[in-house]
Amino acid sequence: QVQLVESGGGLVQPGGSLRLSCAASGFSLDYYAIGWFRQAPGKEREGVSCISSSDGTTYYLDSVKGRFTISRDNAKNTVYLQMNSLKPEDTAVYYCAAEGGPHFVSDISAPDMCALTPDFGSWGQGTQVTVSS
Repeated sequence: QVQLVESGGGLVQPGGSLRLSCAASGFSLDYYAIGWFRQAPGKEREGVSCISSSDGTTYYLDSVKGRFTISRDNAKNTVYLQMNSLKPEDTAVYYCAAEGGPHFVSDISAPDMCALTPDFGSWGQGTQVTVSS
């Protein structure tokens, strides 16, 4: 069974940090593009940060550049999102997603991964991040 499970969310004060984890089971993340997305109440889901399926290039939403860092550990089959200098506007449910695989017809760039819609790929159940004093 293909499954992605996020963890690491919680309540943090403005300026604080959190590290989100996304553990994959039932498949290997090798050859997959990976992304972190978020959805705040009343807003559309947006791609926050993604890694391409081929060369490891990354993409970041402008509002998180310099504050968030995405990384992957293929040995642990896990993807991380380190979030520093958190702001109240970062409050949202954060989801991880994977698309691609060893038989996918083409590489998936990081920007294309961050444009993924929920109709495609595999998605986790989400983890709540609340930034508030």
